[in-house]
Formats: sequence, C-alpha cells, structure tokens
Amino acid sequence: MRIAQVAPLYERVPPLYYGGTERIVSYLTEELIRQGHQLTLFASGESLTEGSLVASCARSLRLNPDCLDYLAYHFLQLEQVFHLANSFDVIHFHIDYLHFPLSRRRGIPNVTTLHGRLDIADLVPLYREFTDMAVVSISNAQRNPLPWLNWQGTVHHGIPVDLYECKKDQGSYLAFLGRISPEKRVDRAIEIAKWANMKLKIAAKIDAVDREYMEREIRPLLDHPLIEFIGEIGEREKQEFLGNAYALLFPIDWSEPFGLVMIEAMACGTPVVAFLRGSVPEVIDEGVTGFIVQSIEEAVVALERIQHFDRERCREVFERRFSATRMANDYVKIYEKLLASRNGNGAIHGNLRKESKISVGGSADTVRSELSLNEP
Repeated sequence: MRIAQVAPLYERVPPLYYGGTERIVSYLTEELIRQGHQLTLFASGESLTEGSLVASCARSLRLNPDCLDYLAYHFLQLEQVFHLANSFDVIHFHIDYLHFPLSRRRGIPNVTTLHGRLDIADLVPLYREFTDMAVVSISNAQRNPLPWLNWQGTVHHGIPVDLYECKKDQGSYLAFLGRISPEKRVDRAIEIAKWANMKLKIAAKIDAVDREYMEREIRPLLDHPLIEFIGEIGEREKQEFLGNAYALLFPIDWSEPFGLVMIEAMACGTPVVAFLRGSVPEVIDEGVTGFIVQSIEEAVVALERIQHFDRERCREVFERRFSATRMANDYVKIYEKLLASRNGNGAIHGNLRKESKISVGGSADTVRSELSLNEP
C-alpha cells in the first residue's frame, strides 16, 4: 500500500528526547517499510526515515526558540498533505482533529490515531460534529469519555524488539521517567521511595506550563539524600536508566491513554509499579510485568514482592504483546478494512495492493512539494 503518516511537528521523528507520539509514528513508519509498504512521512525537517520525507518546518518546534506560532506550521503541513493526497491509498493522521474539515471534503481514505486525553468537555461539540471521521484508540480506557465516536479499533503501542535488551540482574534504585506535571504525580514516587528507603532517580521533562508547579511543589521535595533529579533524557540513555532499575514507578493520577514508558521498562525486564488509572490494567499483567496498586502503602508492599520477580518472563510478555510488528499488523488490518469499505465489495483492487519491497538502508528521499516554505 501507499501510506502517508502525518506526525505532529513539536518533536522530530523519532524525537531526540521526550515525545511519545512522534516515537510511535517512527516505529510504525519504519516497520511498515520493512513489511514492504511505500511510506511518506510528513514531519519536521530533521526527522529520520527510510521512506520519503515531506517537511513543513526545518526543525522540531519545541526545540526551536525562534518559533512562536506552532499552529501555523501545522496548517502548512495540512496543505502539503492534501496537495499530495491522491498519491496515497490511505492517510494516517496523528495530529488529532486538525484535518477533519479537509478530510471530510476530500473523501480520501484516512484514519486518525487519537494519542491524547479525551476527557475534556471542550472536545464534545467538535467530535459530535465529526462522528463520521474514522478514529483509532490506543487503549480501550481512552474511549470512555467519547464511546460514540467512529472507532475502527484499539491498537496498543509497540516498539522494536531490538530497541532494548533484557537486563537479567535486578537493579538497586527506583526509576521515574516522563514529565513533571500534576497528573504524573512524581510527588507520589518520592513518597514511595522514602517509605521503602530506596534511592529514586527522576528523569523527567519540564514543559513551560509546568515550571511553576515544579518550583512550587516538587523542587522542595528533591532536597533529600534518596532523591536524584536527572532531567530529560533521550532514547540512548533509556536502556541503562530503565534496565538498571529495581522497578519503574508509574504513580499516575489521571486517565492515562497509554503510557509508553511502561512497555519500555518491560522490554528491559524491569517491573512496573503503577496506580490503577486509565490504560494501566490493559498494559500491565499483574504479577508478571508489574503490579497494580491504589495507594502508596500498596506500592511499598509491591516493591517487596519484586524481590522474586522473573525479569526474563517479563521480557517474553513484552515481545508477545507490545512489539512494533504486532502494532503495524494491527494498523494494516484497519487500513484494509477502510479500503475494502470504500470499494464496496470487500476487495482491495490492483493499485491498492502491497507495493514491491523498498530497499532499506539508503538515505531518506526528501520530497519537496511545490509550496513555498517559510521554515522556522
């Protein structure tokens, strides 16, 4: 198939540091190429892919200090996508609802993976208007606020099985990896570490909107001999950070749509101690890949149980449930269903079949549209 993947422009694909959506777009794109599909990636200019790249901005927007209007480049991206739309059998959007008015009017097969939270009242009238748009959830729990959308399926995230290695030896410290924000509850992680008398290493991004929260609520908690704040880390550092940990703490206080860090820890054989919210019960196999708790006291008890944890079994479950190959196969089924529905007879016609295998290993072919780009 000829497939377009449309990524947010906030981070490059794959991201240098934090960026769950862009990371998943990268894993999906490269796995689809490996399977023989023809891919075009719409993303920031420094993105890396074995497919074709269409860039709407020279640099990822979050890391560009000169960029003041993020939305302007996403609208430019939409113009690029629909300028080339007839070149694709299906367009897979990862930019939420921005494309809905254009997609409705063009009638080109498309699907949107909703990566964020849906429990926001402002979203209801918009999604009520666009109930015809085909959407995919990243967990069943994510659907709960808007169960009446045109859901095509739930596709749990997956990552390449060779991205991380299983660390058989148990680590000595607790790990927190993600964002500093009220809903992620790093304060709970700190409290758990103190109760358990274990070292906690915090590798976390701080968004501008959360800086005041960080200084007011979290910074005072870091002045403790058991607590080490590392800051934001990238892909290369995750193997050591997660693999050498005794456990990953995931003490969320919101309806987490998925939680990519949980399966990254599983890939390293590291158990996850997670609070019972959002996607957690769908992702964690209780006692096998981690433990689901509802209080700090229960989290401390779970840490004691980890002494007998089977890290190799944890890795085996990860490979079976959360590989990039499984994720890509799930999406291909959705693409085929959309195309069959469009044809009206359950068949995918000639030019919609798989293209010949693309050579992997060469440099990305950067496609430039006829648009004049004012890149940041």
